[in-house]
Amino acid sequence: MLTLYSFGPGANSLKPQMALYERGIPFTLRVLDPKKFEHHEDWFKAINPRGQVPALDHDGQIVTESTVICEYLEDAFPEYPSLRPTDPFLRAEMRVWTKWVDEYFCWCVSTIGWERMIGPMARAYSDEEFEDYVARIPVPEQQTKWRNARKGFGAEVLAEEMRKVCVSVAKLEARLKDHDWLVGDQFTLADVCNFSIANGMQFGFAEQVNEKDTPGLIAWIKRVNDRPAVQKLFAEVPSEFGKRG
Repeated sequence: MLTLYSFGPGANSLKPQMALYERGIPFTLRVLDPKKFEHHEDWFKAINPRGQVPALDHDGQIVTESTVICEYLEDAFPEYPSLRPTDPFLRAEMRVWTKWVDEYFCWCVSTIGWERMIGPMARAYSDEEFEDYVARIPVPEQQTKWRNARKGFGAEVLAEEMRKVCVSVAKLEARLKDHDWLVGDQFTLADVCNFSIANGMQFGFAEQVNEKDTPGLIAWIKRVNDRPAVQKLFAEVPSEFGKRG
């Protein structure tokens, strides 16, 4: 039995969803509702005590962290088509890209996203409702992030995160302006993990990601969205914030 607990098809939740759909591994998907703080309910914290998605249940063994889940699926299901290069150097390059997503790219885009989407959602609750929800969050840093989103992250913080977004966009464009994929000539987990953060930036970050300034990145986003497995995923998996492709 393989069950994935996640939000809709975006950001970190999208990574293992894409890996599963692309590789054709049968699984059950449980989509949690972040607007109801469902990932902080006791039943889910019994699965992942950190109260975070995605989380993968493989025959009772719980694997967390989105990129780790993607790598675990490669190791646990080698009989399915692989999203890792066979060449050791290219596999290392793939992991450099996925590490960069986790340590840099994801965070700057996430902060802007929290300001734009989570902030209004958090402010819609009464003080009592909000404090009740925050009290359920098991990770102190996440409690702080929710409080920051409710009050707003501040102009200086947002300016610095937007600077990092621009650095990230430039890095992707530098590679994709003359390459179809991020590593070698193969669609890999490097593309999966970066696409999960970059998809939709042509709308939410149109000043930075557009046909004129980043044609390579735009073409790559379209190329990934046109993949049959990705189209099937977006058609089947509900999104709490709407389709991002």
